[in-house]
Amino acid sequence: MSNTKKWSAEFLGTFWLTLGGCGSAVLAATFPGVGIGLLGVSLAFGLTVVTGAYAFGPISGGHFNPAVSIGLVVGKRFSASELPGYIISQVLGAIVAAGVLYLIVSGKTGFTGVGSFASNGYGANSPGNFSMLSVLVCEVVMTAIFLIVILGVTAKRAASGFGGLTIGLCLTLIHLVSIPVSNTSVNPARSTGPALFAQTGAVGELWLFWVAPIAGAIMGALIYNSLLADE
Repeated sequence: MSNTKKWSAEFLGTFWLTLGGCGSAVLAATFPGVGIGLLGVSLAFGLTVVTGAYAFGPISGGHFNPAVSIGLVVGKRFSASELPGYIISQVLGAIVAAGVLYLIVSGKTGFTGVGSFASNGYGANSPGNFSMLSVLVCEVVMTAIFLIVILGVTAKRAASGFGGLTIGLCLTLIHLVSIPVSNTSVNPARSTGPALFAQTGAVGELWLFWVAPIAGAIMGALIYNSLLADE
């Protein structure tokens, strides 16, 4: 498979994850009378991964997340030489998705601004006003578990055909737990796109949502390889 096709798949997959997941939070979570709430947003993020994994996974592996790509390198499932192209494609996909979402939101009658725009944050920018330490711990642990699950369900011994579904359900559960804490990142690209448009100073806190997911991904890959991988 050519690099152009892989990069395109990662761009589109991350675009869809950001537009579908963040779009559900911005447009549908609190819609009067029929808002989907925390459960609906969590499912939306999971569904974007499920659909993206089966549509684009056969082309690029379906990472859609710089932390996942880095974790897969540490887990010896992905070549480090391919990292730059994947990460650039993922970040660009998330930024373009956030731009499209901004265009949609700004077209509403009486539009006055996007507010937090589904961005991630700590302290005053945390949905539950959790501290920087709480958010850091949550993001590291959740991403570590995410990588352990990804490595487990994509191992040769795993049942074939269920990887995308399992990974999507895992991401849904991660959101159910951590939306109140950090608005859930576990994905630096997903955090970067909305932060560029948010009105809450999210860009100033973006560093945490690169550092914590990457650290968690590395930790998860090391744990899996040390304790669970095939001999």
